[in-house]
Amino acid sequence: MAAARGVKKLYGIGLHAIRQNNALKATTFLQQRAFRVNPFDSSAEKPQFPGASAEFIDHLEFIQPNVISGIPVYRVMDRQGQIINPSEDPKLSKETVLNFYQKMTLLNTMDRILYESQRQGRISFYMTNYGEEGTHIGSAAALEPTDLIFGQYREAGVLMYRGFPLDLFMAQCYANADDLGKGRQMPVHYGCKDLNFGAASEGDAHAGFNFSATLECPLIFFCRNNGYAISTPTNEQYRGDGIAARGPGYGLMSIRVDGNDVFAVYNATKEARRRAVAENQPFLIEAMTYRIGHHSTSDDSSAYRSVDEVNYWDKQDHPISRLRHYMTARDWWGEDEERAWRKQSRKLVMEAFERAEKRLKPNPELLFTDVYDEMIPSLAKQREAMWRHVQQYKEHYPLDLYEK
Repeated sequence: MAAARGVKKLYGIGLHAIRQNNALKATTFLQQRAFRVNPFDSSAEKPQFPGASAEFIDHLEFIQPNVISGIPVYRVMDRQGQIINPSEDPKLSKETVLNFYQKMTLLNTMDRILYESQRQGRISFYMTNYGEEGTHIGSAAALEPTDLIFGQYREAGVLMYRGFPLDLFMAQCYANADDLGKGRQMPVHYGCKDLNFGAASEGDAHAGFNFSATLECPLIFFCRNNGYAISTPTNEQYRGDGIAARGPGYGLMSIRVDGNDVFAVYNATKEARRRAVAENQPFLIEAMTYRIGHHSTSDDSSAYRSVDEVNYWDKQDHPISRLRHYMTARDWWGEDEERAWRKQSRKLVMEAFERAEKRLKPNPELLFTDVYDEMIPSLAKQREAMWRHVQQYKEHYPLDLYEK
């Protein structure tokens, strides 16, 4: 449900920003040090405890979880694609907006075909991105290509926006010889060193929040709050006002945005990136969206949510339809363009799909590479045991389907 993304070469940018602000840092450090050495220097009757900024009170009162009204949701477009406040319009070119739309719909088409291929037994597993396309494309477009992104499995659109080809998406899901991961990872767990996109397998968000704030790291934590943690709805997953409300407690600049509004996501991420680099501090963005599809092909979401609930988000508040309304109002897109693009995009996906199915699987020897520079004895024994097993039961292992 949440994903953290790093901006630029983190420590490189951090050191650069620190060098630019040496004088300010030195002054601040001396002031803080002086306060720590003599914390009771003030004669005012105010709390002098380190680590908190507060006033004394003379009555017993516990802080309520929702002591303030909910954090507002920033948006640029309404559900009909109309710009609400002209000053917030990013004023992107027609070509850029069309690229947003085509990437979002191409991702949607790829999802449909690969989901069906799993149902037909052609691949082992799949996870769709239905309904969350705006969070992917809006955030990816706001970053620089050299920025490091540590993505989550349901963020294929970010990689697609950066130019990851359909053939490599298919190769990964089919675990064929073209797969950058050499067939050693389950489907939809993509990565690409050349496009600065990797993945983190741990959800240590709280530790990350605290470290980034105290170490003043130029980071963006981007949370896609899609309403569910697999089958667990948010009202059972946590208490309090969502994820953005946690940021201030850790000292993070935080914002909540409409994740179905690609322009709102773009504006928030772009400004967060600018300030993260300029001010050397982390930012938290909570993008409110909805997971229209099942969690994965192993899940049946009808067991824990209604069809009416899903239909609302699919038919009335979808990021793709919202952007299409925006383009249609400007005569940038019409029914003819829509039909032509849908046909073309399906053709592109199907061609990549067919190529991937015909490719051989990676050489089984690759199971034992890329961990150690030189193979250690215990790993060599495992390799020998594997080949003995394969030879003994070779009728069950069609090695002609694998690269030599």
